[in-house]
Amino acid sequence: MQTKLSPIIAGTMNWGMWDKKLNTYEMAHIINVCVENKITTFDHADIYGNYTTEADFGKAFVQSKIAREKIQFVSKCGIQNIGARNNTIKHYDYSKNYIIWSVENSLKNLQTDFLDVLLLHRPSPLMVADEIAEAVEKLKKEGKIIDFGVSNFTASQTELLRQKTEISYNQVQFSATHHEPMLDGSFDYMQLHNIRPMSWNPLGTVFREDIEQTRRLKKLLVQLVEKYHLGSDTILLAWILKHPSKVIPVAGTVNIARIQSLMKAVELNLEQVDWFAIWTESMGNKVP
Repeated sequence: MQTKLSPIIAGTMNWGMWDKKLNTYEMAHIINVCVENKITTFDHADIYGNYTTEADFGKAFVQSKIAREKIQFVSKCGIQNIGARNNTIKHYDYSKNYIIWSVENSLKNLQTDFLDVLLLHRPSPLMVADEIAEAVEKLKKEGKIIDFGVSNFTASQTELLRQKTEISYNQVQFSATHHEPMLDGSFDYMQLHNIRPMSWNPLGTVFREDIEQTRRLKKLLVQLVEKYHLGSDTILLAWILKHPSKVIPVAGTVNIARIQSLMKAVELNLEQVDWFAIWTESMGNKVP
């Protein structure tokens, strides 16, 4: 692992046509706000915005005037969506040629010479570890990627690839409402092999009103907000950050006030009893 990422990553999935539909000026402004607040890593995937968001971001990155060495780019490849590239069925492609082509296409779209981290987006039953390793080693040798990892992979799926090439990251779903990775062996495995977890959807479903789990959590969060004088989202991110596997949350907000408050979670040392209180309310029962 050679990359140094920011403690919280800015997720770009909803920046483009899938949700916020930010124009170039707006996107450049958000990039600058993130960097000003020490959030220097940006998480992408080729499929975001139906294969359009990377290029939109690339234009905004150029307009932002931020030096490439001051920020880090993460991107993912492998998912072939319906309605694009003549795909008639959603599937995965991890052939050597496709991985290399996909990275080179992402570099062109992002207007950069290299990715700090390349992730395989989701595991495929047909992936061939040797072929993936050949692609990764070629891309590293050519300086087109610095580090390599996976996303949504189990421990055994990760180990299959780790036997052939270095795995530095695994981006998984993890939050106070979705805490399986710390119970199913995923985080244990990552700690054993120096693999850094990233967490997508780090706030989970805690702000939904129609789930009993979140109703319990929200009652507790009212007390914790009063105790720490910080927002619920800050406390929930601090809960993630306290895990010893050193999880990096991927925060997808484009709300400037929320971006400005994200790093407060890094500074907050959530008391152990409060960490367990959040977990207890999420489970709906005491720890075993």
